[in-house]
Amino acid sequence: MIDLQSDTPPPEIVHFSLRAFLIREWPYLLVLILAFIGVAYTSFSKAPMTLYWMILTPFIGLICVVTRWGDAESQEQRLRLIRTQAVHWGAVFVAMRLMFLTDVSRMMNANASALSAMTLLAPGTFTAGLHIQAWNICLIGIILAIGVPAISWLEQSALLLFLVALVVAAVIGPLFWHHKKQNRDQPLPSE
Repeated sequence: MIDLQSDTPPPEIVHFSLRAFLIREWPYLLVLILAFIGVAYTSFSKAPMTLYWMILTPFIGLICVVTRWGDAESQEQRLRLIRTQAVHWGAVFVAMRLMFLTDVSRMMNANASALSAMTLLAPGTFTAGLHIQAWNICLIGIILAIGVPAISWLEQSALLLFLVALVVAAVIGPLFWHHKKQNRDQPLPSE
């Protein structure tokens, strides 16, 4: 039974700490941020960033190894972790390299190239998470996979979204201004 008179919360209530969350989850957040920065930069610069994606791929593999290193209990398990991640991310790297070959990359613009790189990273990240039994890595793969069509849709409908935001501001702005003016014109209650 919970004591309603006590000022201290019961032990089963957990308080969320943003700082603790960021310290614990920084490698995963970094991977997400770097992937989305790559797509965003490519969208604005309209230039392919082949080197960026080629560096990001083994970096994600390194994050997979580093985040699971402490869970490996023996030298053999650590070597297996390194070996499986190296082969896994090597395959993703080769697939990405094939995509960025000059003949293939000439068929795509910079935006399509970045989204294709992210499309390769999504299942690669998800399956790496399955291999190392890390739900965080699997979640990154899912977010990347969802991000591909979302980014594509946002790029295609940016003008539409801007117009919708403009209409909403045009409707809400005068209402807010009228409400604020009405509150300002009312006399203050006397005490």
